[in-house]
Amino acid sequence: MTTTYAALLRGINVGGHRRVPMADLRALLSELGHGDVRTHLQSGNAVFTSASDDENALAAELERAIEERFGFGVGCLVRDGAYLREVVEACPFPAATLEGRQLHVTFFSEPVGPERFASVDPAAHLPEEFRLGDRALYLYAPDGLGRSKLAQALSGPALSKRAKATSRNWNTVVKLAELTRGPA
Repeated sequence: MTTTYAALLRGINVGGHRRVPMADLRALLSELGHGDVRTHLQSGNAVFTSASDDENALAAELERAIEERFGFGVGCLVRDGAYLREVVEACPFPAATLEGRQLHVTFFSEPVGPERFASVDPAAHLPEEFRLGDRALYLYAPDGLGRSKLAQALSGPALSKRAKATSRNWNTVVKLAELTRGPA
């Protein structure tokens, strides 16, 4: 039995740095023994099937392979389709009424609690807001992530405490949930 996963690579192909061509990423995942490999966009989203049920082991394997192949480290998170669909369903914001650029999800390698963000004053950043989910942080940024003061506050030392983190806009989160649905 196989599970369909999404691999979320952090910080590749941004501004011409840390280049990982998607064709090479697909080939690498296939070489690692994964099936039905596809990529989405150029920013480090891959979908694949695996007989493994260990997301952390899959992520570690992919990180090692990327470093060996491309010569630089890339943080990776691997999440199964059921989890991604739960993230979509649990969204605390009215996603259907927002543009994809206004809503983002930061995925974490481990659970994070509100104490991690205690130094961030939510009222100081309104109308921007954030909510925590299962190994995820939902961010509503009406003017987009690039202009978000709250995103800057959330990405400071509070996020760097042990947990790996990578963010995706809502359109990408929804698309990855669809792509990992697996065969009908």
